[in-house]
Amino acid sequence: MRHLALTGGIGSGKSTVATFFAERGATIIDADAISRALMEPGQEVLDEVVDTFGEHLLDAAGRLDRAALANIVFNDNEARERLNGIVHPAVRSESARLREEALAADPDHAVIIQDIPLLVETGQADQFDGVIVVDTDHDTRLQRLVEARGMEVEDAQARISAQATDEQRRDVADWIIDNSGPLDSTEDQVAAVWTELTEDQ
Repeated sequence: MRHLALTGGIGSGKSTVATFFAERGATIIDADAISRALMEPGQEVLDEVVDTFGEHLLDAAGRLDRAALANIVFNDNEARERLNGIVHPAVRSESARLREEALAADPDHAVIIQDIPLLVETGQADQFDGVIVVDTDHDTRLQRLVEARGMEVEDAQARISAQATDEQRRDVADWIIDNSGPLDSTEDQVAAVWTELTEDQ
């Protein structure tokens, strides 16, 4: 079994790369998707976040106002650390459950890739057999955040700056996939990594 981490900065295109790996047979465990699920009404994690940061983060239906929470934590390092302290342990616990489930389903051939945006920031790189970094140049990431996600330039830049640097991510990488160019190029790089991961199976 290969147990790998996939990471990259906001706007780098991790989801696209994860999709290419999934199409080839990898089991993808998406930390962001798990985090979103844990923030649904009725979840203990959401209750703890609201207790910590205030009832004003909930709309009339009891759902989290993600933009309001983001505005708090992206401009306050202490607040971000408090939020991470609530969310990250729960995400890791659910990720471990999904990993064991995938391993049990295919113990001899499973390739499990955990998509972890904050891998470097949370110091988890050494917990994996290898790390795949999606590397995309700054201007391309900024453009994607503004055009595809509708962010203001200042907000997009603040979110990029709040994460690890490109150099810090490259330092933990076993494979680097450059997603600054055409999708065909990205997919070719994914195919090459997949061949390397599975050639001995």
